[in-house]
Amino acid sequence: MSVNIQTIKDIRLFLARELELIYPESETKAFANIIIRSLFKTSGQYNPAFPDILLTSKQVARIRSICRELKTGKPLQYIMGETSFYNCTIKLNRETLIPRPETEELVNLIIKENREFRGTILDIGTGSGCIAIALAVNLPGTSVTGIDISEGALALARENGKLNGASVSFIKADILNFDVRNLLKTDIIVSNPPYVRESEKRFMAVNVLGFEPHSALFVPDSDPLKYYIGVMKIAGNITDPGGKIYFEINEAMGHAMADLLEQYGYSAIEVIKDLNGRDRIIKAVKNG
Repeated sequence: MSVNIQTIKDIRLFLARELELIYPESETKAFANIIIRSLFKTSGQYNPAFPDILLTSKQVARIRSICRELKTGKPLQYIMGETSFYNCTIKLNRETLIPRPETEELVNLIIKENREFRGTILDIGTGSGCIAIALAVNLPGTSVTGIDISEGALALARENGKLNGASVSFIKADILNFDVRNLLKTDIIVSNPPYVRESEKRFMAVNVLGFEPHSALFVPDSDPLKYYIGVMKIAGNITDPGGKIYFEINEAMGHAMADLLEQYGYSAIEVIKDLNGRDRIIKAVKNG
């Protein structure tokens, strides 16, 4: 039986009923929280202590529309057109990946280790700009640049920079074929490039495969480190001894990445596990 949506409380009941056969209860509750916050953030009406606040007909129509899209498997972040990342609001489109909690862990590590840093940071493969923007906002005094091959992603990244009051430069560039003369010397490089092997597609959720850009996700099994090698070649030309590099990585590639960094003249190499206990971040320092 369909739930009649009239109040905030009804939103939770409606979504729980409509989505119970598709999503786990915990995920549906999270959807409800995000939708409610989004619906009321501009009006300032929403207070969780008042679940009986009446909805407008426009709000009810929006909730029903969101629910229909959720039933197709479309990620909520694409439906809402934005997500929260390290306390920044990041707008999204189909040319940009949805930022993951693991990427927030990467950003948190960089911020924690470089609180007094005032130099230059380069984010290679910036996508929505979430990493570059979060670093610029949380490390004031730094000069942050993001590069990406996608014009659509860069346009959105620039919009996100303005939205969050972040001073970031965004440049179009191909990681695998880039003229490093276009970049100045950089102190810290960070990158979250495509790293999911084609053979790992079968383990991925339908909503990821059906909606997120494959070019930002997948690499061939025969050359899984191709983008990391591209980054290392760029880094070799624009970082001085003592420069730092941080990567998000495939959990199966920790040892291979450590070997790659050593091969390119880096030391103090450390593979770091994410909150789920998987090898997810690697960091290193360029040798003198």
